[in-house]
Amino acid sequence: MITDSFDIQGKPIVNLSDFYGEQQFKVEVCLITYSKEIYDAILRENKCEKIGEINASNGAFPIYQFIYKGKAVAFYLSAIGSMLASQYCMICNWVTGATKFVMFGSAGSLDNERTFNKFIIPIHSYRDEGMSYHYAPPSDYIKVKNANKVTEVFNKLALPFIEGKVWTTDAVLRETNLQYNKRKKEGCIAVDMELAGVQAVCDFHGFELFSFLVTGDVLSEGTYNVDGLKEANHNINKFHVAMNIIEELNL
Repeated sequence: MITDSFDIQGKPIVNLSDFYGEQQFKVEVCLITYSKEIYDAILRENKCEKIGEINASNGAFPIYQFIYKGKAVAFYLSAIGSMLASQYCMICNWVTGATKFVMFGSAGSLDNERTFNKFIIPIHSYRDEGMSYHYAPPSDYIKVKNANKVTEVFNKLALPFIEGKVWTTDAVLRETNLQYNKRKKEGCIAVDMELAGVQAVCDFHGFELFSFLVTGDVLSEGTYNVDGLKEANHNINKFHVAMNIIEELNL
């Protein structure tokens, strides 16, 4: 069973060193974005240097860094979905040395009255995906352990936000009305596709993850509204908030 996949005793047969050689140590902090528009804006507005790349048979995906107030900050455009996003995070650590990740993305609201025009700071994520079960003991939810630190920053900057559980799924188009009702009854306020896996990988390897979300599309028991999705995906304000987190927490 998938819930029996966590193997803390066994030794990995395949390692990142097999593909990338010795680990590199170039930077501590890295941004994870899922928006091509935000990624392009960072490249345009900053003096960026390529410091590594994530390689696969379908291409190479660069990792860049820029200097922000004297500090080197890396960033890359992540693939979407728990497994790939988690894999990219591990590879980024190996080829750059980054151990502190600020991840921002969009999510579907499960409770529009509570999430409208607010950032979401996830506190737990429902593990409706596969990756996390290889990197953390089985459980329904995984704790987002740095949520309190992100909350401190949002409070200090007087940003509108709500804390809550989220639902991480890798099953596209399988957010059924029955699953929606179950997750909402448990207190989930949004659904995303990456957090549970990335959090599990970060916990396993001792990385620090700081995450927040913005809702755009809205799910309810019988309807779906996609109107706000583009704005939630690509609003550059998420990048500025991420930089505030780096600065305020002295990452």
